[in-house]
Amino acid sequence: MADSNGTAQTAESRARGIRATGRRRKGPARRRRALTITLCALVSVVLLGGAGLGYVYFKLNGNLKGVDINAALGHDRPKNVDDGSMDILVMGSDSRAGKNDEYGRDEGGARSDTAMIMHVYKGRKKASVVSVPRDTLIKRPDCTKDGRTVTGARRVMFNTAFEVGGPACAVKTVESISGIRMDHFIEVDFTGFKKLIDALGGVEITTSKAINDDKSHLHLQPGKHTLDGEQSLGLVRTRHGVPGGDGSDLGRIQLQQTFIKALMNQVKNVGVLTNPTKLYDIADTATKAITTDTDLNSVSELTGLAKSLGNIGSENIDMMTLPVAYDTADPDRVLPLAKQSRLVWDALRQDKDIPKSAIKGSAGDKGGTDNYVK
Repeated sequence: MADSNGTAQTAESRARGIRATGRRRKGPARRRRALTITLCALVSVVLLGGAGLGYVYFKLNGNLKGVDINAALGHDRPKNVDDGSMDILVMGSDSRAGKNDEYGRDEGGARSDTAMIMHVYKGRKKASVVSVPRDTLIKRPDCTKDGRTVTGARRVMFNTAFEVGGPACAVKTVESISGIRMDHFIEVDFTGFKKLIDALGGVEITTSKAINDDKSHLHLQPGKHTLDGEQSLGLVRTRHGVPGGDGSDLGRIQLQQTFIKALMNQVKNVGVLTNPTKLYDIADTATKAITTDTDLNSVSELTGLAKSLGNIGSENIDMMTLPVAYDTADPDRVLPLAKQSRLVWDALRQDKDIPKSAIKGSAGDKGGTDNYVK
């Protein structure tokens, strides 16, 4: 279902009174080329013109940070199937170190506050995005970090993989759960997220109900809002201040998906590709904000990725949450639904659409979203 402006929404987001407005809304033609499932795709979009800046190319290249996932994981991985599809693990880091300490004390290493697996289908015309709740209890495999072995564990939260073993362990954990080899990894942290939204000039959303969450520093009255970086971060992190919400990570994921749609609209209408100064500011901020695998660790590689994904429109991106149920032993945690999750991973492994039956009984999408499995 779409709102009066034609913006697709999740069922959960409608219940929460939030609408992904975007700025200067146009028809479907203006939304073409929009594969912004999170800030990684935003980076890809703005870097379409980055390589043409010439004299700043090496500065932008120097901003990027890379992790050699292939070297860290070796050959103990799912088969690398070269069928024209692509799988990317996108993560948001919730480290409280450095400038992020205003969000609370760091109780260890950085954790994955947001995790999305993006499957780009052969032909690069459509994509599916699967959000993994951070509170999902999983079996974490043995990992290696800084030359030492991190012993695996059972019934631990999904986001602990990143905390104890870094990006390589997060990738290995996703691969062990899904049986799908990740082609790329992209991470964005709190501070980088805020700066990137500010560089874009904010993101516009519409709320029909008030949102008040002291923990995420977010207070919004009903109506249209242009969120700055701080407010945007509050929106994608809030769990406690949304009307009708249960305070769980599942509700937050629904908000994240709504925000992503608004961000897609904003990126495609901000006009940065015709404004070299604004383009440079955004590209500089974006390249400082992310960490990638070493195969993507250059402006030229990111630009190539963006161009290869350029024909995917927002109407061809299906978003869902990993099928889960609340854990009977701990209602603050969720467990993957084995049968339904297998349907998801089998479909993506075979480069097929995820069947509607995959969400049956799931606490995640509660009946699904309108931009979901067709």
